Amino acid sequence: MRVLIAEDERVLADIVATGLRRETMAVDVVYDGDAALERAAVNDYDVIVLDRDLPVVHGDEVCRRLVSDRIPARIIMLTAAADLKAKVEGLSIGADDYLCKPFDFPELVARVRALARRTSPAVPPVLSRAGITLDPNRREVFRDGRYVGLSPKEFAVLEILMRAGGAVVSAEELLEKAWDENISYFTNSVRVTVMTLRKKLGSPPVVETVTGAGYRL
Repeated sequence: MRVLIAEDERVLADIVATGLRRETMAVDVVYDGDAALERAAVNDYDVIVLDRDLPVVHGDEVCRRLVSDRIPARIIMLTAAADLKAKVEGLSIGADDYLCKPFDFPELVARVRALARRTSPAVPPVLSRAGITLDPNRREVFRDGRYVGLSPKEFAVLEILMRAGGAVVSAEELLEKAWDENISYFTNSVRVTVMTLRKKLGSPPVVETVTGAGYRL
């Protein structure tokens, strides 16, 4: 899952980004409305966490433009205003959800995941394939009943491969969905992560390299 955080309170933005990355999400961060529009135009995000009181371009206007430009990402708006009128205004301009500051981080995670499910085809709550069981909510993986401890990136890559249902997933797609925009497309991060994932999953190997195309499970 790829998320854009648009929040001018830098400390809050960075704390939220760090927390979402620990939840195996790929996260980009911007601190004003103009930058948010630029990133949303060039990257495919599942969810945009949008502060309402952004500088340069106000969050309300950012939301209107994203909706007008038919950006497919779901939008959750953050604001310090807790009154009903503010919530109605935020939802009326196109936000999919609304969260008041201060908020509990687990609630934000739950709302982000719920919004992301709206952008994707319905999938079982627990994924199973080739003897592997992956629970996205509990962040747990088992192979033939044996618990497999994975890093956030390994978990994200495995989840993407399992959701592909046996189709080949390119290294570029894995980079886009499991890493943020700071990663280089010339990096060997995908290869290294797949290698450690294979080792942890054990024998026989279930993650196949398709030469010149990518990986599949």
